[in-house]
Amino acid sequence: MNVKFVKLDPRAKTPTYGTEFSAGADLYAITGGEKLIKAGETQFVSTGLSIEIPTGYVGLVYARSGLACKKGLAPANKVGVIDSDYRGEIMVALHNHSAQDLTVADGERIAQLVIAPYIKAEFEEVGDLSVTDRGVNGFGSTGTR
Repeated sequence: MNVKFVKLDPRAKTPTYGTEFSAGADLYAITGGEKLIKAGETQFVSTGLSIEIPTGYVGLVYARSGLACKKGLAPANKVGVIDSDYRGEIMVALHNHSAQDLTVADGERIAQLVIAPYIKAEFEEVGDLSVTDRGVNGFGSTGTR
């Protein structure tokens, strides 16, 4: 699949896949040096990129496991959604889950972008839903093992 993009900033880096079978392409920060993200704070980090996601697909912005698990920096909204009609800059809202102030360096990999197909639902209001064994039992109702 071909995904078109524009570098809005000459320092922007093309998204790259870490391995042949990686599902997510790394997104890189443009910070102009280092960007401070204080403990418990969220900061928007620029990528300098705008992309054209094909119709019928969505761009999903996920955490990079190393950055999230080792440093405590992960997208504040957990998964960012980029619709196919959005043409603005990809910004990553990084939240510092750690107890210490952290920095993001210029050119650092800050998130990963997965392009995925989606199904657009048509919602239909009805009087009742089908019956299942689980029924209305919610969180934890199927056990902990």
